[in-house]
Amino acid sequence: MTFSLGIVGAGQFSGQFAKLFLAHPGVGDVHVTDLLPERAEELVAAEGLSGTFPSYEAMLESKAVDAVAVFTQRWTHGPLVLQGLNAGKHVYSAVPMAITREEIAAIIEAVRATGLTYMMGETSQYNPATVHARDQIADGAFGRLFYAEGDYVHDMDLGFYEAYQYSGGENWKATASYPPLLYPTHSVGGVLGAWQTHAVSVSAIGVRDDRGDGVFDQEISQFGNDFSNATALFEVAGGGSFRTNEFRRVGYPSHIRESRFRFFGTDASMEQLATVSFWQDKKGVKDITELLEPKPTLAPDDPSLEHISPALRAAFTSGSAPVHDRSRLPREFDDLPNGHEGSHHFLVDDFVTAVNTRTLPSVNAWVAARYTLPGIVAHESARQGGARLEIPDFGDAPGI
Repeated sequence: MTFSLGIVGAGQFSGQFAKLFLAHPGVGDVHVTDLLPERAEELVAAEGLSGTFPSYEAMLESKAVDAVAVFTQRWTHGPLVLQGLNAGKHVYSAVPMAITREEIAAIIEAVRATGLTYMMGETSQYNPATVHARDQIADGAFGRLFYAEGDYVHDMDLGFYEAYQYSGGENWKATASYPPLLYPTHSVGGVLGAWQTHAVSVSAIGVRDDRGDGVFDQEISQFGNDFSNATALFEVAGGGSFRTNEFRRVGYPSHIRESRFRFFGTDASMEQLATVSFWQDKKGVKDITELLEPKPTLAPDDPSLEHISPALRAAFTSGSAPVHDRSRLPREFDDLPNGHEGSHHFLVDDFVTAVNTRTLPSVNAWVAARYTLPGIVAHESARQGGARLEIPDFGDAPGI
């Protein structure tokens, strides 16, 4: 069984996924549309796709497309996802799910009403540290888990200026000020993807930017935002807490590792830094760096990466880590580029399998809400000087 796919947005990110979707035996034709038609045509030529559509609306009206994959600007996802579901298409979306609680609620209701598949492609779901922590939690190795940390530390100087210039055109500074806590899933998702709980309240602090280059300037920002760094402390259901950092001005090698995680339990703990990772208990310390280290699949100067900013290329060249179980993946992926610490192959396979078997994907709408909404409320808290705010919860997915 196969289905046809329409890719929405032909920017730096979507090309790597187009290659994987096309190679998957569960997918047939792959089309693409973009606001800049020449980018869509270039992607078709580069990857051998089936063709282009002149607009998203035309794609949704076509019976030649069964599902869509949204790779557009991060604040546009919510409305585009809703359009897709309401047009009868299954939807894969890059992160975040949406940027308001109303958009999230509407997506969940649309999934419930239509019975269609929705999945958010959160890379930290298969981050090696998250995978290992998830396995150890399932085995009870931590004892009672009571605290965790998840950081997404990506300095603007290391690729984000170029990325926003590529996608934002002449007005790029207005969008480069995107609030860090509205892009929370690489930190929140890595924690909650291992720890099977959800956040119930938050207090957050934002750091106002002082670079003075027009980015994170309230007068220029499309979002009225001047926070370049933010920290949030979450309370979780059942007791315990976790802290996340979303940093865009930081002296840290984000080209080596963007996301890093720490988990603390009554019997053991696990800590990750840029280049090393450790498992610790009351007896001592074990170096687990090799277990969590993805092996590169492409050289940074590989021709397939020519449209990706050099500072971002590391995110698209990592292969799988020893902790990853690749036995479920199609053999067609064995020699194809992977990315974001080995997550891309698993995310594509999750969505394709969910659509073809009509089962829930890993990061379904209810899980995606739990990865996304905490950041939205945290941004509200930061704007209120750290006020502790309750986080609504939409519950577990039906049947779980």
